[in-house]
Amino acid sequence: MTVAAARCPDFMLQATGLALLLALTTASLFVGVGALSMRTLFSDPEALRLVVVSRLPRTCAALLAGSALAIAGLVMQTLARNRFVEPSTAGTAQSAALGILAVTLLWPEAPLGWKALGAAATALAGTAVFLALVHRLPPTQPFLVPLFGLVYGGVVGAAATFAAWRLDLLQYLEIWTTGEFSGVLRGRYELLWVAGALVALAWWTADRLTILSMGRDVSIGLGLNYAAVLRLGLVIVSAITALTVVVVGTIPFVGLVAPNLISRLAGENLRGTLPWVAGTGAALVLACDIAGRLIRFPYEIPVGTVLGVVGAVLFLGLLFSRRGDG
Repeated sequence: MTVAAARCPDFMLQATGLALLLALTTASLFVGVGALSMRTLFSDPEALRLVVVSRLPRTCAALLAGSALAIAGLVMQTLARNRFVEPSTAGTAQSAALGILAVTLLWPEAPLGWKALGAAATALAGTAVFLALVHRLPPTQPFLVPLFGLVYGGVVGAAATFAAWRLDLLQYLEIWTTGEFSGVLRGRYELLWVAGALVALAWWTADRLTILSMGRDVSIGLGLNYAAVLRLGLVIVSAITALTVVVVGTIPFVGLVAPNLISRLAGENLRGTLPWVAGTGAALVLACDIAGRLIRFPYEIPVGTVLGVVGAVLFLGLLFSRRGDG
């Protein structure tokens, strides 16, 4: 078999994935309450304004949030050395919501950037505590890590809920814990481009993160600055999670399903799989957002609710298929 023939299936798979992502992006621009078609887009100024002000920012936000959350999940799984964790099930998203709550209490008129900074700080602290405790668990029991993550995230989320209840801020907290794109407009999503830059940073450090996943002793033996790379990974996960929670709310299962799905198809090399993981996360979020607009048209179901169902089904399918293969 020639090299070209061996690469043909990979090329076809890439072409299919790009075509699917392009189709979802196009559909996202034309699906909504406001009637819009290709003809009116070029003949009606109001239709063009609708695309520029609402539909295009919403589509970009879904693509950026999906790809960034998928990469954040991949990096967190590398740091924890466990395939069953992600920011929304390990206390990172809950810690970010707690930080936004604290900033809102101390500075009610704080701009979005300061809320994102406060959320990133608490998400960093919460993720660091999670990893410190996870590394004390027996490595022979990998399913203890996601169970501990659910308990830990539940405790942090309960603390945030209790504080919001005492301060009469439960409605604000619900906004940050339910992911949706209905409020995304031009001028209210641009912070997600910072999350896109963090995805590029993760790709730049992919080789170091791959070595990090081998463990502390092996990493140091190979000449890696283990502590510095660990801190960088924590910053990437915490900042991406905080930015998405501030702008669109908590979106579950993206960082869990996308990395596991791609690792089953393409292996564990971060540099090779990272673009696939980002694309899968973007397509998953965009598809669920479109479905949320259509299920109860003209009303919307939040993308976090749709992904809660779809992501759970996909992850259970991955678990059962892995058990069958084993």
